[in-house]
Amino acid sequence: MPEALNVIMRWLHISSVITLIGGVLYGRLVFFPGLRTVAPEARTALDETASAAFRPLVYLAVGCITVSGLYNIFSNPGHSPRYHILLGIKLLLVMHVFAIVLLLVRPGNPRRQRMMGLAGVSGLIIVALSAYLRRIF
Repeated sequence: MPEALNVIMRWLHISSVITLIGGVLYGRLVFFPGLRTVAPEARTALDETASAAFRPLVYLAVGCITVSGLYNIFSNPGHSPRYHILLGIKLLLVMHVFAIVLLLVRPGNPRRQRMMGLAGVSGLIIVALSAYLRRIF
């Protein structure tokens, strides 16, 4: 059972990150450029509707990433100081992304497009750090 739990938690972690970062990158690179073709009066309504639809996914993904991430950290102790330094940097970036995505799905946010860009860049850096940490594990 412990091996099955490890696989489930890893899957939960990766699929939640895909949902969160993929949604942010889609919004910044596809959705907002597409909004430029919509009439200004409909643009705000469409932006708010999309944000409201993404909000439950953001909450679920943040919760799943937190639970599965804590499980992964505590179930794999005993790493080098370099690993812990990079893990600390990764976790600071994770908190940055969490703060941004929780703010960007709030109703009436006029800076949503810019915030998605920042979260997307930080998210891609997190993925790169994760790949490296997995390699030195």
